[in-house]
Amino acid sequence: MGQEPDLCARCGQYKEVDTRREAHDTAYSIHPGNTKMYHDLKERFWWHGMKRAVAEYVVVCDTCQRVKAEHQRPAGLLQPLKIPEWKWKKISMDFIVGLPRTPKGYNSIWVVVDRLTKVAHFIPVNSTYSSARFSELYISIIVCLHGVPKRIISDRGSQFTTHFWEQLHDSLDSKLRFSTAYHPQTDGQTERTNQILEDMLRACAIHYQASLKKSPFEALYGRRCRTQLFWNQTGEKQVFEPDLIRDAEQQIKMVRENLRVAQSKQKSYTDVRRRDLTFKVDGFVCLKVSPIRGIQRFNMKGKLAPKYIGPFKIVKRKGEMAYKLELPSNLSGIHDVFHVSQLKKCLRVQEEQAPLEGLDVWEDLTYTEHPVKILETSERVTRNRRVKMCRVQWKHHSEDEATWEKRRS
Repeated sequence: MGQEPDLCARCGQYKEVDTRREAHDTAYSIHPGNTKMYHDLKERFWWHGMKRAVAEYVVVCDTCQRVKAEHQRPAGLLQPLKIPEWKWKKISMDFIVGLPRTPKGYNSIWVVVDRLTKVAHFIPVNSTYSSARFSELYISIIVCLHGVPKRIISDRGSQFTTHFWEQLHDSLDSKLRFSTAYHPQTDGQTERTNQILEDMLRACAIHYQASLKKSPFEALYGRRCRTQLFWNQTGEKQVFEPDLIRDAEQQIKMVRENLRVAQSKQKSYTDVRRRDLTFKVDGFVCLKVSPIRGIQRFNMKGKLAPKYIGPFKIVKRKGEMAYKLELPSNLSGIHDVFHVSQLKKCLRVQEEQAPLEGLDVWEDLTYTEHPVKILETSERVTRNRRVKMCRVQWKHHSEDEATWEKRRS
């Protein structure tokens, strides 16, 4: 038998709430998990329902909710997009940027993909083009060849979110569908095509697609692309048969069925590694962010920064896997709809919230931490040199959370 506890927290000078606070919130305890906290307390204290009380205290701790990493499967089951009914009715688009400049001044590729046949257009562009210039290319290349798409999926790049671009598609009766903030998987098809383009730029037109069980060229035109291997199988006799329309419709049915099977397999494989997560409207959640330390005289180092900010109120549910949040005015530059993988349920909302003024969160949900003051300096001696160090307090952090950084001369 181990040593029996010699004090009851409900009796004498100790109170249960004070005991839990001392064992969890002080600079000596440093916010332990409920298991460690319970084992530390039971050596000296006991009260009825002690283990449950410790777990409840830890799970609603505001600091723990904001700074501790989650060790769970990613939230949000896979929700495949609806399969299009015909060619070039629903498309997706994205950019490959940062390429070497060509003699004609191009430094980027605009990738436009048909979501049914996987046929893609790779349009050379310059990253400085205006929305009007992109609209001209869109009309002359996509609309002239394939007609007006009914729905377009893209990320929230500045090229696609301008008022001019929205007015253009309103006049064409096309619906723009942007991916949720910090969740590029929504436009995963175009991202995947970008990888193919980067790996095999010249082979993409006749590349076999596993989901279609044929090449995009064959899915679009109903026949194989004429190559040295299939030169005699794509003549006029094969192209202009009387039943061409019927064969084209049959091809589309086959393509849609193959896509349905592929989506079903993708969902079953993905959902095994994910967990279903839902929130209630008018509830509160914390938003996942990624800190980037301000450089100045210090190296970039953000391991001790909070991983979540908030809590924020849920205003509306958008679809199956996204929620609209009520963000403060200083975060107005961020799109207010987020995928569930970026959210965590807030179990306790404090009456007085920590102010977010000065916390500049960017559109990609990162923010820069800035040093406030140097608390002390030191010099560490290694085998070959002396390293000047300084203990830095960062903005939105207490002195207890200060870190040692190398000081640049």
